[in-house]
Amino acid sequence: MTETTDLRARAEALGGTLPPLLAEAEHLAATVLLGEHGRRRAGTGDDFWQYRAAHPGDAMRAIDWRRSARSDSQFVREREWQAAQSVMLWVDPSRSMAFSGSRDRATKSDRARLLALALAVLLLRGGERVGIAGQAPRSGKAQLLRLVEAFGLETATADYGSPAEDGLVSHGRAVFVSDFLGDLAGVEASLARAADRGVKGVLLQVLDPAEEEFPFDGRTVFISMGGTLSHETQQAGDLRGRYLARLAERKARLADLAQLSGWLYHTHHTGQPAQSALLWAYRALEGGR
Repeated sequence: MTETTDLRARAEALGGTLPPLLAEAEHLAATVLLGEHGRRRAGTGDDFWQYRAAHPGDAMRAIDWRRSARSDSQFVREREWQAAQSVMLWVDPSRSMAFSGSRDRATKSDRARLLALALAVLLLRGGERVGIAGQAPRSGKAQLLRLVEAFGLETATADYGSPAEDGLVSHGRAVFVSDFLGDLAGVEASLARAADRGVKGVLLQVLDPAEEEFPFDGRTVFISMGGTLSHETQQAGDLRGRYLARLAERKARLADLAQLSGWLYHTHHTGQPAQSALLWAYRALEGGR
């Protein structure tokens, strides 16, 4: 049995959720017109593209000594398609992501995994390497099946999550998908470490429309998805103004953190078409908005 066949068998064995998720992700990705990337990329071709500063880990034979002799730094002579871009995906597995304000809407987790997997389809088709936290980025169809399997195994007991950056590749890209409703200190620390490694990327915040609009009134009991936090009020409507103000402050803080780190930030809610968020994330990784 080949590795790809074995991976597909294990992915399909995960149950009734992930195989349809993969099919939906591939369908969603197909709705995005790939066209040209809009930027030249380093690769294995023969055409010279650019010089870049040498990074730790570059082989000595890759150094262009003639160009390096003209400065105090060492440079590598890159050719088109020489090194595919590495992209690390982190999808928040915490319990808060299991929330949906309606039985007719997907949970935040389902939408986040769909977007991440569809983005992986686009990137892998474009020759990029894609991975998740704790897993080295790879290319090819088999990697897509590894991602499907990994999404099915990810679980967390905490109410809220913080990005894991142990799969970041220096000077690569990253995508953090979460509701970002927990302590932002973890997000700030992860972005700082990513910036130290020259990694840029996107923060994609996924919220339910109920979290955006706060349509509650009268006696209401709010309980976190993990059951560790609760609050009861007799007049939920009186909290709407304060809640929306704090949500706006949080979004502004996330936007500021992203800008300071050279990242891009976007909010998507599960009542919107998934295609719009996918197209934004794909273009953001390509250097546009």
